[in-house]
Amino acid sequence: MGNFDFHLNLPHRPILHLLNVLIIISLIPSSVSEIKNTRIIDDSRPMILFERFGFAQYGNVAVSVRDFSWKSTRQNAELEPSSMGFLLVRDVSFPSIFNESEYADNFCILWSRFVKIIFKFDNLAAYNGSMLIEEPDEYSLIFGNCQSETQVSMDVHTEMYNILDGNKNFLPAGQTPLPRLYFIFFLIYSIFVSVWIFICIKQRPDIHKIHMIMGALLLFKALKMICASEDKMYVRKTGTPHGWDVAYYVFGFFKGIMLFTVIVLIGTGWSFLKPYLQEREKKVLMVVIPLQVMENIASVIIAETGPATKDWLTWNQIFLLLDVACCCAVFLPIVWSIRGLREASKTDGKAARNLEKLTLFKHFYIVVVGYLYFTRIVVSAVSSVISYRFEWVMTAADEGASLAFYLFIFHNFQPTQKNPYLVIDDKDEAAAAHMLEEDDSFEL
Repeated sequence: MGNFDFHLNLPHRPILHLLNVLIIISLIPSSVSEIKNTRIIDDSRPMILFERFGFAQYGNVAVSVRDFSWKSTRQNAELEPSSMGFLLVRDVSFPSIFNESEYADNFCILWSRFVKIIFKFDNLAAYNGSMLIEEPDEYSLIFGNCQSETQVSMDVHTEMYNILDGNKNFLPAGQTPLPRLYFIFFLIYSIFVSVWIFICIKQRPDIHKIHMIMGALLLFKALKMICASEDKMYVRKTGTPHGWDVAYYVFGFFKGIMLFTVIVLIGTGWSFLKPYLQEREKKVLMVVIPLQVMENIASVIIAETGPATKDWLTWNQIFLLLDVACCCAVFLPIVWSIRGLREASKTDGKAARNLEKLTLFKHFYIVVVGYLYFTRIVVSAVSSVISYRFEWVMTAADEGASLAFYLFIFHNFQPTQKNPYLVIDDKDEAAAAHMLEEDDSFEL
C-alpha cells in the first residue's frame, strides 16, 4: 500500500484512500483478537488499520503506545499532536465518511462525527486510552495521521474483548462458539479416520498407495481441527494461543498439500487405473505442491502480521493468486482422464467399463468444482454480507462442505473389489456402447 497525502491537493484523494482501507477490511475476517503488539516504523499513511472486531454490548477496547517518535519531510516542521490518534469506525459509517471527505476541505478522519475517538496525542503524558462499547457492532480500529508529511514510529499494544459470564472473552461476538464447533469436527474426523483404517484392514488385498495418502489426509485434517479448537479456546480465555497457533499452521500446511495431492492423483487415475504417472501429470504435481507451500507461507504471514503491516495487502493478493492457480491446476488431470477414457471407449471394446469410469470422473469433476467454488467464493461472499454475530455459521458451512467433499471421495474411491473403476457388466456392454455413441454429455 502506498503512502497517500491526506491533505487535499486533489478533491478525491481521501476517497481513494478510504477505498483502499475498505478493500483491506473486505479481505480480513474479524480479528482472532488475541492481545497484540504491533511495531510501526517510519509510516506516513493517513490511516492504518489495526484490527476488526465484533463487539457485544459493554465490550472494551484498550490501546497503549510506547516509544513514539516522528520525523517530517519538511524542514523546521512541528508536530501537531491533535492531528494524530486512535479511533473506532463502524462498517456502516464508511459511506457517511465518504460523503464528508468529498465535500470538506483538508478532510481528516479524526474530525469526522461518524467515528469514535479513543484518544488523540495531545495533552497526554502517556499515549494510551480505552473505550467501553455501548453500541454493539463490528468496528475497525484505525490510527489516523492528518499530517501527510510526518512519518511515525511506535510500538502499539491492543486489547479487544467482550464480557461473557463476568469474564473477558477475547474472541469476537461471532466467533465465541468456534472452540466447541472445531472440537465437534475433530470428533467427527477422528471417527472418520478410525472407520477408514478399519476398511483398509478389512480390504487389505485391494489397498493401493492412494488409500494410504488419503488416510494421511484425514489424520492431518483431524489434528488441524483439534489445534484450531485449542487455539480459539486459549485466545478466548487469555488473549493468546499459547503455541497452539504454531501447531495449527503446521498441520494445516500438511493438510493443504495432501488435499491437493489427493485430488490430482485421483484425477490422473494413479494407483487405480495405472501404476505410474505420465510426464505431464508429474509436472502438474511439481507445480501444485510448491504452490501449496508458498500459499501456506503467505497464509501464515497474513495471519501473524495483521493489516497494519505495509505489505499485508500484497501478501493477500499473492495468497489469492496462488489459491486460484492451485484450483485451476487440479482440474487438468481430471480433464485429461475424461478425454482419454472417451477416446479409449471408441477403440478398446470395453464400453460398460468405460461408461462406469466416465460417470465417476464426471461426478468427481463436478464435485471438485462445486467444493472449490463454494469454499473459495460463496463462503467469502456470504460472509461479507451476513451479520458479524453469525460468523461461526459460515465457518460451520465451510467445514461442513469440506466434510461432505471428503465423504464423497472416500466413499467412491475406497478399497473394494467392486470399485467402480473395475466393474464390468457384460450384459450391459451393448447398451453402454450405444450410450457412449449417442450421448455427448461427457464432453467438457
